[in-house]
Amino acid sequence: MTPMVHLLLLPLLFSIAGGKDLEEKKGPFENTVLDVPEATPVPYPLYQFQVTDPRVNDFRLGEEGVQDISISKDGWLYLEQPLDWSREEHYIIMVEALADEEVVEGPIDVTINVLDVNNKAPYFNQSVYTAVVRENTPAAVPFIRVFATDQDDPETPNARLRYSLVSEIPSIRDTKLFQINPDTGEISTTEQGQQLLKAREGIQYARGEDRSIETLKRKFDDYCSVHEVPYEQNPFFTCVQRAEMRRQNLDPLEDPDYTLFVRVQDLEGASQNALSGNSRVQIAVQQNLWKNPGPIRIKENLEETYPLTIAKVQSNDPDARYVLVQKERELKFPFEITQNGEIMVTEKLDRENKERFILVVLAKDENDNEVDPPMEIYVLVEDVNDNAPVCDEVTVFEFQENEPVGGLVGELLAHDRDKEGTLNSILTYTILSQNPPTASETFSIDDASGTIRTLRLLRRREHAVYNLNVQVSDADFSTNCKVVVKVIDVNDELPKFEKNDYGNETLAEDTPLGHTLLTIKATDNDDPDTGSSEIKFIISEGNTDDVFAVETDGKGVGYLVLAKPLDFETSPSYRLQIDARNPEPLTESLKYGSESTAFFSVSVIDVDEAPKFSMDILDVTIYENITKGSVLLTVQAKDPEGKEIGYKLDGDTHGWLELDAATGEIRTKENLDREKVDSFKVTVTAFEKANPEKSTERDLHVRLLDVNDNVPKLLESQAFICVKNPKPVLIKAEDSDSDPFSQPFTFSFGTKTGKSPNWELHQVDDTTAELKLKKPPTQDKTFSLPITVKDKAGVGVPQAFEVKVCNCTELGYCYIAPEGLALGYGTGPTIGILAGILGFCVIVFVVVIKRVNKKSQRKAQAEEEERNAMM
Repeated sequence: MTPMVHLLLLPLLFSIAGGKDLEEKKGPFENTVLDVPEATPVPYPLYQFQVTDPRVNDFRLGEEGVQDISISKDGWLYLEQPLDWSREEHYIIMVEALADEEVVEGPIDVTINVLDVNNKAPYFNQSVYTAVVRENTPAAVPFIRVFATDQDDPETPNARLRYSLVSEIPSIRDTKLFQINPDTGEISTTEQGQQLLKAREGIQYARGEDRSIETLKRKFDDYCSVHEVPYEQNPFFTCVQRAEMRRQNLDPLEDPDYTLFVRVQDLEGASQNALSGNSRVQIAVQQNLWKNPGPIRIKENLEETYPLTIAKVQSNDPDARYVLVQKERELKFPFEITQNGEIMVTEKLDRENKERFILVVLAKDENDNEVDPPMEIYVLVEDVNDNAPVCDEVTVFEFQENEPVGGLVGELLAHDRDKEGTLNSILTYTILSQNPPTASETFSIDDASGTIRTLRLLRRREHAVYNLNVQVSDADFSTNCKVVVKVIDVNDELPKFEKNDYGNETLAEDTPLGHTLLTIKATDNDDPDTGSSEIKFIISEGNTDDVFAVETDGKGVGYLVLAKPLDFETSPSYRLQIDARNPEPLTESLKYGSESTAFFSVSVIDVDEAPKFSMDILDVTIYENITKGSVLLTVQAKDPEGKEIGYKLDGDTHGWLELDAATGEIRTKENLDREKVDSFKVTVTAFEKANPEKSTERDLHVRLLDVNDNVPKLLESQAFICVKNPKPVLIKAEDSDSDPFSQPFTFSFGTKTGKSPNWELHQVDDTTAELKLKKPPTQDKTFSLPITVKDKAGVGVPQAFEVKVCNCTELGYCYIAPEGLALGYGTGPTIGILAGILGFCVIVFVVVIKRVNKKSQRKAQAEEEERNAMM
């Protein structure tokens, strides 16, 4: 490919006669690219070619572009007509250097790119827009869109448009009711517009009710029951009639409520040189009858005749039918709706079962299409006092004797199902009676919280149990609750072990967990089944790392068990101190002594254990292009007895790794390839060299990260194009790498510019491109095109793609070239001739071979010349 010369020409006025400007635009006679702004004044000198052949005395242009471009005999290209980007974006002109009408240099291609300038103002597709918006339309929801176009280059800021609202009429206290999306031209209401937009009120009609003058008269009579003036002469009726006719025949073009003046600017509206266009939007505000009546409040257990009307809705479409559905899936849905939009409850409601319902009302036309957005209505069930307080059948409290006066006995728990935080659920507590009775009051109760306290000292020998009858009341109902208070003994007896030294036990260090070493016993003379007599065992000393634990049922028997593995190397022996304790605190004068403590010794016997790894999980993540011989990981294991260990590696099916048996160092011995497998697992074993059966295994997981070590490859390298029907050829590629080193691909010609004069390459999707032929050759040819496919990271190489361009049959197959038949016969006759006159045949054969070689050389040379011309 010949080198390309790229010149950027600014749109300035140059004088053709001034030799200085002409000299600055000279260049060699080779393929050239010129950038020329549109609307450049003419005639305008573009470029002068310099040729080395002294015979050249003239130049000639191809057919394309000759109307707008000319060339002089001394090689100057001139612009004869102003260029228009919207008419043609670029020209490709063939130029030949002549010597007395004979081509001596060229042809070469001159590509003229037409540069867009901002010389076309944007314009709206309508001079006046009309729209209808309902009052209370949610802010930022578009109800109309204005649209403008610009004939400048869409890839430049010249065609990037920006919309704005110039003004709105009428203006309400400088409050903006409407807004426009500067990028899309969508118009919507503002937050203020959602609240302030109001339609002119009109008559409301029921479903199926006609809108005739007679209906209007009847509705007028409902408001003005007495009148003696005929309707046609009554100014009030005629005023209502005109207003209703206007509402029914709402026309924003003739009678708008608001007029918006909108503007569009190019250059994104960011420059004072931006060109602009204007339009109007006339808006009529339509009444919104579809209003939510909620939340609806209704008392529970209401004594009424059902079904009972609780609210009404009305669609903006008077002929709409209504459908009522429940948002929450309930087994019972006690609501319905009439065709006039009346919402009715069909039975009594119970707040304690459900205090809120969500109704969804749909308004539909006769084709079951929704004419208004679905409306969610909340129904709140208000509480009435219809539930009495509830408490447990018997509430039992324990209270320790000799506690100070005012000690807390407990809190009586009662519940009322009526709504919390209302008078209906506020409870009052009162002690009605006590058994056995006493001379003075023994207990008091907080009337608001139900907290019971003592009024005197309690002694177990006087009464071990008290029975209280407590009344719990709300505003209308009351319930009697039974309370039992048990006076429990104080903790004045110590727990005592049956013996204080349980001797010694010898255990192997591989003793299984849960093994019971010892059964211990202790007794307590406090009242049974109380916190004072319950015994808990605690290992207070000698239990390093909590290797042992005591299990007990609290009745004085404990079991010393192994809770964690023994380790002779860490702790060869233990001296355990076990304490017996009560959950209840001792009386102030009593303290735990030696009778509540026992001792037990454990000796650990060493056993031969397998090596132990320093890590339980072995995971490695590396890039697939890691250098051969690199260290992935060094595994470490130790033998508890200090014996010499070795390592081995298993499961490496690819033969990628090797392990140093002495050090545990794992290296790569071959190159890794993520495209074969992105992760794999091997097993590392640590074993005692003197006793290999003592071993421990760990799985090593290796995950390979991708690198860009593959280029995209064409799936097919050949195709053909039929001249009769030159359909584009699809070129598809694939890449073995993964993201981000794979698709999407980019396709280009493998030339310096990435382009071809007679071929076009267009992207179809992430992995496919489309190859098009601009102009068919004069004869059947096979072209070898260099196609470069690059991955997402920009890596790719040129690849040969052969395209055969040929005349073809109706079925799309190429005709067989006639010249191929010249060598297709002669084998049989040659054999016959050789059988007769061998010498003559040898001479003929030599002559034929020489002629064929010469013909093949001429043919190859012609194809090469045509291929260069096509590329």
